[in-house]
Amino acid sequence: MPSRTGAAFRACAAALTVAAAPLGAVATPAAAAGPGWSAAPAPGAGSAPDAADRPYFYLEGRPGTVLRDKLSVTNEDQRPHTLRLRGEGAEGTWIAFAARTVSVPARTRADVPFTVTLPPDAAPGDRSGALVVTGDGHRTGVRMRLRISGATLSALSVEDVTVVRTGDGGGAAIRYAVVNRGNTALTPRLAVRADGLFGAVLRRDARTLPVQVPPGKRVRLTERWPDAPALDAVDVKLTVTAGGGAHAAASATYTAAPGWLLAAAAATALGAAGGGTWLLRRRTRTSSRSRSRMDGTESGASA
Repeated sequence: MPSRTGAAFRACAAALTVAAAPLGAVATPAAAAGPGWSAAPAPGAGSAPDAADRPYFYLEGRPGTVLRDKLSVTNEDQRPHTLRLRGEGAEGTWIAFAARTVSVPARTRADVPFTVTLPPDAAPGDRSGALVVTGDGHRTGVRMRLRISGATLSALSVEDVTVVRTGDGGGAAIRYAVVNRGNTALTPRLAVRADGLFGAVLRRDARTLPVQVPPGKRVRLTERWPDAPALDAVDVKLTVTAGGGAHAAASATYTAAPGWLLAAAAATALGAAGGGTWLLRRRTRTSSRSRSRMDGTESGASA
């Protein structure tokens, strides 16, 4: 009995033979382009892709389903181009093109169907990948986002929090990592507070960070602190939240002291250590002389 994936692949192959169409004046997205050709998600209604169309593929389905879409490859050159297609990323093996190689005549667009087969045991959540086009020594990719339907879990952790001096006029940097422990992509929000020996020294309300963390991934980040105290013992606490109720916090201790104070403390410690050594040696010599005198006295008494 033919498989569902095989039937879908044959349908895509048949569609490819009628997808090529001559071009008029077209505007194609420049972000995914090679010399004389470009690639983008196929637009609706058979029109040429332009900046108003979707910038990437977004597909959604339950585990075990086959999703379908088309990739537009546009040749604006005066000569034909032969291009190779493949999937990339952790889910690249789920992608099947109607043809791995496509020859696009001059001034022509080819809409290449493809399928994405979601494994029956795929965990619900967000995935990412790309459709990659190569040819004429150039390579370009069109992003693809997948959402596998089902129960989702939003969870994260904050790890490896450290505070270091930056050496640029007394500032400091708070370094940390955000780890996505769930199965859905997260856009984290960060709040920072720091308390020194005499009270609050830093308060930053929660703000959205310019990063998206895919499921299972770790992202290392740095929070600048240009007005960090020059002399204090500080407890720094980071609180990170995200959609779906994700919440985590972590802390680090930071002791700030100017260089001259550290040098003086080191000199004092060395001086104390040296003085202790001298005193110990003096006491040892004194004790030795005392024992010698006592031994001599005892010898004389015995005689």
